[in-house]
Amino acid sequence: MEKNLSLFEELDPEQGLTPEGGLFKQGYTRIAGVDEAGRGPLAGPVVAAAVILDDACEYPGVTDSKKMTPAQREQAFWLILKKASAVALGMVGQKEIDRINILRASVKAMAQAVSDLTPVPDFVLVDGTVELPVDLLQKTLVHGDYLSQSIGAASIVAKVTRDRLMKGYDRIYPKYGFASHKGYATKGHLEALTRHGPCSLHRFTFARVRPEDG
Repeated sequence: MEKNLSLFEELDPEQGLTPEGGLFKQGYTRIAGVDEAGRGPLAGPVVAAAVILDDACEYPGVTDSKKMTPAQREQAFWLILKKASAVALGMVGQKEIDRINILRASVKAMAQAVSDLTPVPDFVLVDGTVELPVDLLQKTLVHGDYLSQSIGAASIVAKVTRDRLMKGYDRIYPKYGFASHKGYATKGHLEALTRHGPCSLHRFTFARVRPEDG
């Protein structure tokens, strides 16, 4: 069965035109959404999640994680874990990010997440423009975390997981304020870098990490 790409041309979740709906009509039943969190920060890992939603369940409030408050993401996170057919994570740390670059690290983390899904998906919806190195039918979607609830669910799981990791790192590296900014280039984070220099959690290939780059 070949995928019909025309069903992706005029997606509008508010009108009920979703990629999952079109794929279900074609006979696909295990549709995974995959997304990552943490491409932009100056420190910490990039975390990816892959989610297969149970089409028999409803997931109120599950959408693009960037449009949600932390409390809404936490609530949706537990709903996804409870009702989804499958959830898996992938993660690439800062040393690997420095070695292969952040784009490749993000793709690697997403591929890890998809590969660890059980059951194996029969179609993968990928947020962004880069296909994954997995032997599965897939489609990239720009703004996929809005257009696809499966990708939106993955964005929530990835974001909540990464935020929790950064809060944990804050206890190890208390000088940098990771619990508040999660590694992003906020004024406070940049001031801490100038004052203390980078720690082992920082991405040394990123501009603005070293004080002389600031």
